[in-house]
Amino acid sequence: MTGTTITWQDGRYRVPDDPIIPFIEGDGTGPDIWRAAQRVFDATVAHCYRGRRRVAWQEVAAGEKAFKATGEWLPQATLEAIREHRIAIKGPLTTPVGGGIRSLNVALRQLLDLYACVRPVRYFQGVPSPVREPGKLNVVIVRENIEDVYAGIEYRAGTPEAGRLREFLGTLGARIREGSAIGIKPMSEFGSKRLVAKAIQYALDRARPSVTLVHKGNIMKFTEGAFRDWGYEVARERFADRTVPEAEVGSGGPGARLIIRDRIADSMFQQVLLRPDEYAVLATPNLNGDYLSDACAAQVGGLGMAPGANIGDGYAVFEATHGTAPKYAGQDKVNPSSLILSGVMMFEEMGWPEVGQAITRGIEGAIAAGTVTYDLARQMPGAREVKASGFAEAIVTHVTRS
Repeated sequence: MTGTTITWQDGRYRVPDDPIIPFIEGDGTGPDIWRAAQRVFDATVAHCYRGRRRVAWQEVAAGEKAFKATGEWLPQATLEAIREHRIAIKGPLTTPVGGGIRSLNVALRQLLDLYACVRPVRYFQGVPSPVREPGKLNVVIVRENIEDVYAGIEYRAGTPEAGRLREFLGTLGARIREGSAIGIKPMSEFGSKRLVAKAIQYALDRARPSVTLVHKGNIMKFTEGAFRDWGYEVARERFADRTVPEAEVGSGGPGARLIIRDRIADSMFQQVLLRPDEYAVLATPNLNGDYLSDACAAQVGGLGMAPGANIGDGYAVFEATHGTAPKYAGQDKVNPSSLILSGVMMFEEMGWPEVGQAITRGIEGAIAAGTVTYDLARQMPGAREVKASGFAEAIVTHVTRS
């Protein structure tokens, strides 16, 4: 299918009516959930725009499929296609065992400078949950994606590199036990400020009431503590007329301004359980956000219901947040909601919000009708279990009814 390339101009995407969007179907269950997701995407675009718009999907390879065909886990042609077309979507990928790329997902983020991992977490009525009031949680985690421990600077215990680094750090007064593995946690002012700015702009664009900086600055004062300080600084420097620090919120409330505040990471884990409705957007360093994203997803049905996006300036890759589940590969069984909801985020980023809204209504309708995949059906009395493709058809049915 022919189409037109998305461009980036003046800080925003310029999306034609027939955009070319590269997709990576993924490993394991990836092909199953991609087929289901594509069916929902195409049907919803057709329903919303009555033929005026369509997506020209372009398959590109990564993971096991790419390795079998080319001997490379992440071919250069795939990176070039994403760079050319700006926006892409992918299923779950296998992390290679042994040498080479530590993680395909991390490699994509680093090579394309996709510095913000955006993970919305919300509840769909009827989905089984381990908490009493899952509907109170409606939070977006904006996680730094390039620095922190995910920068990959670490040395195996007993290696010459670890030994030399230990000796050097000893000259600076650091006491490190002999035989230690050593990892370095870089966090820069540039990386922290652009991440927090992305979180603030996200909240402003969507009329969210607050951004909370999540950190462990009480212990790691010069890395995570600096993240907190740089976060407040960028709010003052770039958004002073639209934000207010929590400490300055008067008894009358902040008015129309976005509240900027911070919480210690371990306290934040309690807050998302005990007072989840008090939080809207969380801006986090990499590791904190990794933990929080999965912990929050567990409250609303697990990773099968959790979308994700890796976003930079002019590039974005949307993805299923769960693993490849190879034992279910080819069975048309696994819940495709994570990838479908990532598509909702993609259409919003493209400026086609009607598509995302319609898909969301379709998912709500399918779940409310009790037409769900096995992971939900086994916990929903009276539900009708369907395959991934059947769930996609149920979503489409509810989309076209609206």
